[in-house]
Amino acid sequence: MARRKKEEPQKASAEWMNTFADLMNLLLCFFVLLFAMSTVDAQKFEMVVASFSQTFSIFSGGQTSIGKGMLLGNGVSQLNELDQYMESMGKTAENEEETDQIDEMQKKIEEAQLEESEKLAERIEEAIEESQMEDMIQLDFTSQYVQLTLKGAILFDSGSAALKEDAMPVIEKVALILERYAESEIEIEGHTDNVPIHTSKYANNNELSSSRALSMFDYLIEHTALEPAKIKHSGRGEYLPIADNTTPEGRAKNRRIEIKIYNELSGE
Repeated sequence: MARRKKEEPQKASAEWMNTFADLMNLLLCFFVLLFAMSTVDAQKFEMVVASFSQTFSIFSGGQTSIGKGMLLGNGVSQLNELDQYMESMGKTAENEEETDQIDEMQKKIEEAQLEESEKLAERIEEAIEESQMEDMIQLDFTSQYVQLTLKGAILFDSGSAALKEDAMPVIEKVALILERYAESEIEIEGHTDNVPIHTSKYANNNELSSSRALSMFDYLIEHTALEPAKIKHSGRGEYLPIADNTTPEGRAKNRRIEIKIYNELSGE
């Protein structure tokens, strides 16, 4: 019986090498992609860091914190302090809103006070014009008061605090205006120029200005129904000039009596 010829084994296929090569190519592409993503634009990174540093006070030297220690630098957060930090931020916003509301309220109050002073000034101005004293009394007003300024030369002799006899008609008319329109505080201020004075009665301009304000106060108490408790008087000496003391005209303007009539909304 003839013997069967033994078959030779087939050679192993090389297809696995193709698969392995594809896998290596994929791995290579993957690592190239990772490398590309890991590359950082240093200039852009510094710009981002600077922006965060200015806005949130972080990243400065890698250690500055937000909220004075509530959130630490290096990007590490203390979560147990986060609620407290957020609450403090909310309170800050509420405080700012309250401040804005207070400012708005104060603005409205000041506008109302200014309007009240303006109305009072208009009434007093009419009374001054009726009395023909426009040349003797200067009228001004603020949100707090209406001010009457009387020239010192009309009221007093040089170096004296006694009211002049020929000034009485003017003083009487001023007293009537105060009785009619002063419903709140009245303040009388005496002012002088800067020429030094030293007499047996007055050691300096402070004493002279105080005595002149007191003389006007005494007259109002004796000749009007105004309440003494609502009238203040003070001497301001030479320290609040309204004109240049180097000229005779300027010194004459600085020698004066100012009477401030506070409006009802001023709180005086």
